[in-house]
Amino acid sequence: MPVSVLAEGAVPGAQVPSHLTRIPVAEISAGMDCSRKSVQGRVVSKGPLVSPGGDNFVLKTVLQDSHSDSSSINVVLLGALAKEFDRAVSQGDVVVASGFTVGSSPTHHKDQLHRCNLQLSGEHACLFVSRPPAPPTGATLKRHSAQSAEEALHQLPTQGSSRTRKTPKYTYTGLDQLKLGVVVNVYGVVVFCKQPFRSRGTDYCSTLKITDQSNQIVWCSIFCKNPVDHPVIFQVGDIIRLHRVKVKPFNESVSLVNTFGFSAVTVSCADDGPLEPRTTSGSFHWDQEDVRKVQELRGWAATGQAAVLPAAVPLSKVEPRSYFDLTCQLLAKAPLDATCTLLRVWDGTRCRHPLLEVWVEPGMMEAGPALEPRDAQGLVVNVLAYDNHVESARQLQPGDFLKIFNLRALPAASSKAEGLAGSQMKEADASHLTFHLHGGTAFGRGIRVLPKSSPDVQKLMRDMEPLLQRGEPSDEEVLEVWCTPPEFPAGAEQVQISSERRCSHDAQQVTLSELKHSSSGRFHHVRVQLKSFEPQRLHQALKLYCSKCCSMCDVPDEEQLAAVFAASSVKPGCSGPPWTCSGQADLPSGSPGSPARALSIHLSTQLVCEGKTKELLLLEGATLQETSHLASAYSNVIPVTSSGGHMTLLDLSAPFLFRGRKRFYGCRRCSSATLREPYVKGQDSIDEKSVSEVLGVELLQFVLLMKLQLQDATDTLEVFLWRDAELFFGVSAEEAATNQEAQDVVSQTMDSLCPPGGSADTQPWLQVCVASYLDGDGKRTCHQICHTSVVRAPSAGAALP
Repeated sequence: MPVSVLAEGAVPGAQVPSHLTRIPVAEISAGMDCSRKSVQGRVVSKGPLVSPGGDNFVLKTVLQDSHSDSSSINVVLLGALAKEFDRAVSQGDVVVASGFTVGSSPTHHKDQLHRCNLQLSGEHACLFVSRPPAPPTGATLKRHSAQSAEEALHQLPTQGSSRTRKTPKYTYTGLDQLKLGVVVNVYGVVVFCKQPFRSRGTDYCSTLKITDQSNQIVWCSIFCKNPVDHPVIFQVGDIIRLHRVKVKPFNESVSLVNTFGFSAVTVSCADDGPLEPRTTSGSFHWDQEDVRKVQELRGWAATGQAAVLPAAVPLSKVEPRSYFDLTCQLLAKAPLDATCTLLRVWDGTRCRHPLLEVWVEPGMMEAGPALEPRDAQGLVVNVLAYDNHVESARQLQPGDFLKIFNLRALPAASSKAEGLAGSQMKEADASHLTFHLHGGTAFGRGIRVLPKSSPDVQKLMRDMEPLLQRGEPSDEEVLEVWCTPPEFPAGAEQVQISSERRCSHDAQQVTLSELKHSSSGRFHHVRVQLKSFEPQRLHQALKLYCSKCCSMCDVPDEEQLAAVFAASSVKPGCSGPPWTCSGQADLPSGSPGSPARALSIHLSTQLVCEGKTKELLLLEGATLQETSHLASAYSNVIPVTSSGGHMTLLDLSAPFLFRGRKRFYGCRRCSSATLREPYVKGQDSIDEKSVSEVLGVELLQFVLLMKLQLQDATDTLEVFLWRDAELFFGVSAEEAATNQEAQDVVSQTMDSLCPPGGSADTQPWLQVCVASYLDGDGKRTCHQICHTSVVRAPSAGAALP
């Protein structure tokens, strides 16, 4: 069986063959030999099963590494394996995959997951599935709650599990009350951290110093076989919870050492930072009592009593011969010799001192995406990682965000004295700086990869965006939608954001507290601020909506679409409809495919518009990239495949029509797609509506769907922004799907209404009309913003273009 399901509650991977070596998701790379490798992860997203034709099934899922919340990877399943996976596997199951191949992920820049994806098909691919026992009810945290657009639209209540178990209770010991030999649970603030390093035995070791309100400082030693099993600490000051650690003597004091069943949870130290826990465990408990403890420690640490070291130093404030921590992004890397690796990094600030250039042999530099700043002078610096850091540096990928601990700034003369060969140093003054990560782990020296969700990384991205050198978008990026925007560049026109109601209701203005206690089926006027919004990645707000069945779904990503097109590729020469002229055609000049590759192109010459013929291009056997390229030259491109000797449309999870940069989708429930002789009456031109009618496809429309949390002095309220979202932003959803300017309007509007890291004092007040109504089951009152638009006006004294 390609999919083997273990008994409920069985240990994940219990039946995996012994010859397979499990590898962490973070270590997967393109071109690696996977014949004796396996990957274990939890299913955090499961896409629909699609069939372009026949048995060419395709399914996409996302696996999150069981031991690293920050490592997730797309998995594409093909053929019978995809069908079996759809039947047997549910979201939340733990899966061990083997017999896979590694490819490049075309959606990496959008979904911010691993650069590669796993592809499973054929007789050698195998999946071992274990289902966790029924989760506890109550306040237990659901780490991967993902509500579909359909659920968000209809607000279906979550059904509790029929089997419940008692929520566990934990007792925590203060650091000043530890007793030798006792296994305890503790909370603390990290005042020192040494990243995992290889011990003298078979394990990796990491050491911490933590403290709490007692001002007692305690050492902690953690031993685990894999670095990914260690506490996920991004910086000194993080708050950590340790379960099942044993108190042992240490230098006339005590220390904590992990024991059987050990687990660690860490949370950001920032007072306004997210309360999302980072964990090394496959499952863990987290409730309001934990949130309360974290907030208490945050408040105590903010008073300065925790003796926390200063935050990372930006490059703009680095002084020669100083030691500092650096938060940065990796642009490129190169091995210099067996004991040294060069890392080219930047943090969006400019170093005040001249920088040393390092010579690298041609072909040895590994660069990533086109992220180079417009003016690299002073922005990009060279970091030399020595000795034991060479191994970890080689595993880094260009584009990764890093925290480098205990980095040293050295002048050129000292760099040469400390090991950098003179032949590798370009001619420079002795004061030119380079940056050294010396060997060893003293003072916490090391490197850690940060996830893009980290507050430090979010700030970096906003600082870097105005400095990036942007070229023309590639074919894969043409239809990539937007991310959360950067801050306004210096000198740009500043705007004041407000809103106005466009309704004729004579309702009196009420507070949110009064609104929440009022009956449904009414309109309300409120004066509010925007506290938060979902989704944070704004491209996820774009949905596809069917006006006939009122269903809503996500816009398929490039990786899923590429898999559908790849599965539909068949040899040309099938029998087409009588109204087509089949022929072989080479790809147009400049196509990304091989010039010698032939596609099956069918030209319709009988699409009638009041006696006029219009041309359709039916394209068979092309990849998604090739189809997009051809659509730039032809008005109407329809991808097709062969099934049972006849030509059919692709599965409607893929676009049924390409027109330039625009793609059009059909509803899978309401469509009766077929290729028949087309006739369009009473029209002078061909558009997507006429083509959809000819093909029997119910056309889906783009819409914007967001969940906003409003606040005033009395209460908070969650509302939807959907039916009047286009009025609210002043742009159409269809424009937002392909037009950068429209995307910028949405991004800048949300950034102004809810500034990252901003306080309530700086946020604008909005006049909003809110409709209250019952959900689809008639059991719950929901709220939606309506008849409201955002008003943008230049602020006083703003620089005008």
